Amino acid sequence: MPSLPPVTKALILLCVGMFCLGLIIPLGSLALWPISTGRFQPWQVVSYAFLHGGAFHLLFNMLGIWMFGSELERLWGPRRYIQFLVASALAAAAVQLGWTALIDSINPTVGASGALYGLLLAFGMLFPNRTIQLLIPPVPMKAKVYVAVFGGLELLMGLGGPSGVAHFAHLGGMLGGFLMIRYWRGQAPFPRRRR
Repeated sequence: MPSLPPVTKALILLCVGMFCLGLIIPLGSLALWPISTGRFQPWQVVSYAFLHGGAFHLLFNMLGIWMFGSELERLWGPRRYIQFLVASALAAAAVQLGWTALIDSINPTVGASGALYGLLLAFGMLFPNRTIQLLIPPVPMKAKVYVAVFGGLELLMGLGGPSGVAHFAHLGGMLGGFLMIRYWRGQAPFPRRRR
């Protein structure tokens, strides 16, 4: 297994470190609070992505960032990879803030899932025919199908009512990732899809 590229490694270490710090001191002011609560602060549109609600939340997000982010960072390089992560996390925050205002939620949002879903979308766009093996159930599928299934499930579950999962942040991360790739493709030569 190749070593982790630097930004992916730093992101994983930062998220793990913040999780451990959160076990010692409260980090609630870094979560993304709905605007209506009066607890929203501008820095939260970035800081929320480094917090996680539990060990399994952290584990699955870091596993996804390792799986998809490592290859994308090697392809794009650190600078472009950071731009992409930031765009996905900011779009996830914006969509989640809009959704929480629409449904009048008072619950905060935490986690790198929005950025992860942006990476997932990018992976599906750049490597559409690459086979991905699901963990549960262990079913192989093409990346483009994987992305479509996960995006569809997020939309259905998000519209299904409160669940404690920020489904619209996930969709917002996918939207931010899609817009960033479209911007890059219009701006400068972009790596061709690999099969």
